[in-house]
Amino acid sequence: MEYESVLIVKPEVFIYKIPPRASNRGYRAADWNLKEPTWTGRMRLVAKGTACILKLEDKTSGALFANCPIDTYPGVAIEAVSDSSRYFVIRVQDDNGRSAFLGLGFGDRSDSFDLNVALQDHFKWVKNQEQIEKEKTEPKQELDLGFKEGETIKINMRITKKDGSEGSSRTGKGKSTGGVLPPPPGGLAKIAPPPAAPAAATLRQSPAASPAHRTSGGGGGGAGTEWTDYASAGGNQGQQNSANANWVQF
Repeated sequence: MEYESVLIVKPEVFIYKIPPRASNRGYRAADWNLKEPTWTGRMRLVAKGTACILKLEDKTSGALFANCPIDTYPGVAIEAVSDSSRYFVIRVQDDNGRSAFLGLGFGDRSDSFDLNVALQDHFKWVKNQEQIEKEKTEPKQELDLGFKEGETIKINMRITKKDGSEGSSRTGKGKSTGGVLPPPPGGLAKIAPPPAAPAAATLRQSPAASPAHRTSGGGGGGAGTEWTDYASAGGNQGQQNSANANWVQF
């Protein structure tokens, strides 16, 4: 059992007798006698299943004045005029199937806008219902996502290290890692430790500082002391040259 649902109600609309259409340019509200409507009453737009009916009723008693079955919008059953957004031409029908075209007008543009929106929403819903029923009857094509014969795929994978950085599973030969320079060829050079400090040269002492160096000749003793100092210094120079020979030449 289908229930009748009310899509929109407008408490006051105007109905006009209209002259026959003179050409294919469309209807014009300016050709009507807009100051003297033929009838004034209430309009209800109702839906029963997919059917949509515009009903013109008396304001007080609710008696039916005319029915306008609408099978599509825009279409022959209801058509907007070419010179105004507040007026339409509707096709009314009686129980015997006879039809006539009348003019329908609203006092406010917002009322005509509401009628437009209600009709568009209803027939959009009808279209969706038809699509759903069509999908139920027609078999659905199943998608074949399997590999065809000889078909292969290629996957690129990135390996994440423990520290969170990404890298390849292969490391190029000879490439440095971690910013550390490679060692020189042949290993690390061995550098000899520095030589021990040479023995302190024998300091020249005055005759008063060391009595053992004094000789009986006086002046001869001073000359002997100086010769001893040079000899000692020469020996130390030889030790230093020997130590320098142990350093690696670069």
